[in-house]
Amino acid sequence: MKQSGTSSLLQDAVQDLASGVVSALRSGDHARAAAPVAVDPEAEGLALAAVRVLGADALLPSTLLHTPPPPDELAVFHKAVETYPPGAQAAPTVAWSHWAMRRTLLRLDPGHAGGPGEEPDAAWLEGASWQLLTHQLAVLAALALPGEDSAVARAAVHRPVDVARGFVRAVRRRDWRQAAGAGRWLTLLDGVPKTLGLDNGLDFVELMGGQDPLVALQLRAARLTRTGAFV
Repeated sequence: MKQSGTSSLLQDAVQDLASGVVSALRSGDHARAAAPVAVDPEAEGLALAAVRVLGADALLPSTLLHTPPPPDELAVFHKAVETYPPGAQAAPTVAWSHWAMRRTLLRLDPGHAGGPGEEPDAAWLEGASWQLLTHQLAVLAALALPGEDSAVARAAVHRPVDVARGFVRAVRRRDWRQAAGAGRWLTLLDGVPKTLGLDNGLDFVELMGGQDPLVALQLRAARLTRTGAFV
């Protein structure tokens, strides 16, 4: 029961953090997007865990809008990276998420951050079915950034039609989080079938699932990428 309660608290914290990111992206101001570290050790641990779950997107307003993050938010992010390194047996998506966070630190705080290191292995994406590819890309949507290269991004670049198929499948299955994540990747890819109607598709996902902050975050990132508003 305690574990279930903790999980629920973490889910709520992640939702709150995502809502802050969405608000900052909409306003164009990095206003309290990241979770503050509280004095209570338990609350601090929850805040750090929420940042680690959201990953590099916790500082997405600074990344996309080119605004420096407040020092306290940067400190929370940095501590989350150091507190939750991936274990030796971590899933590839966990390793990649951590790598993306370290790359974000290097971009936003180069004087106090080591480099992201070598890219994790991406062999599991080679030959992946379009269903699996879309699922994994949606989990790693924080890597879907304009002008940023990685093995994961290259896997997406080489298979725009498959990602489009995965987007449609996610919409049909009413998996709005996966649809939003796939849609964010599609805004970066050349060769997406025009018959997909991506803009209308994103509108539909927002209508049906946009009340979920994690969906809204991906959609807002997709919109900014689509319009070039981050430049």
